Amino acid sequence: MERIGLIAGNGQLPFLFARAARARGLEVVVAAHRGETDPALEREVGHFAWVRVGQVGRIQKVFRQAGVTRAAMAGGIGHVRALTEARPDLGAVRIISRLRSFRDDALLRAVAADFEAQGITIIAPTDFLGEVLCPEGHLAGPALKPAQEKDVALGREVAVLLGQADVGQTVVVRDGHVLALEAVEGTDETIRRGAKLGGPGAVVVKRCKPDQDLRFDLPAVGPRTLEVMEEAGARVLALEVGRTVLLDAPALFAGATARGITLVGVR
Repeated sequence: MERIGLIAGNGQLPFLFARAARARGLEVVVAAHRGETDPALEREVGHFAWVRVGQVGRIQKVFRQAGVTRAAMAGGIGHVRALTEARPDLGAVRIISRLRSFRDDALLRAVAADFEAQGITIIAPTDFLGEVLCPEGHLAGPALKPAQEKDVALGREVAVLLGQADVGQTVVVRDGHVLALEAVEGTDETIRRGAKLGGPGAVVVKRCKPDQDLRFDLPAVGPRTLEVMEEAGARVLALEVGRTVLLDAPALFAGATARGITLVGVR
């Protein structure tokens, strides 16, 4: 049985990838990040090892010992944890010493290149999970109002600039005013911050960076996103078609309808 590696972060995406790989007859070898990955993932895979953020060499050793030649990164790593709790090993130091930029994209591409130099090809998790990518059109909840359509357009325009700077993927807008841009705090806190400034009725836009490498850091939303939106009073969630991962799409659509939140996929 071929083995495939999974560098697991937080959230449900590692579970979705592991199940899809098993359905294809692959045995999954997981390198799970302490404090991020759900321990329940261990029950769903063949091999499981804990690592700390920054232990690149240890992950490579786990995969080499298991005979892994392909691996995917799935699930996020909190930016704050990455900044405060990283434990770089010699493998990470080897990569860092060659970097000219420490922005997310440059760092992740350098990590992928180093894995490939070690004989382990990094693939996109969506190679196994095409069915979880956002479709186009109205997906759930009330139809967009004209003013909301304008806010979606503005949010997407600003998100392009945010992505070009390699800062974040989420923009919060209301009535033509940009309320919040995502930085290290993540999507949920961006939504809360925007709602504090603009009050109920905000429009939340998520989209990829213009030159996004689909192997890592794709935007992802799930039922938890809707809970935060309801708490904050946000009314619209606009997502990029084909490049946003929907975690538990049936529950996401049902939750949006129940909460009166508009969910829309925009190309």
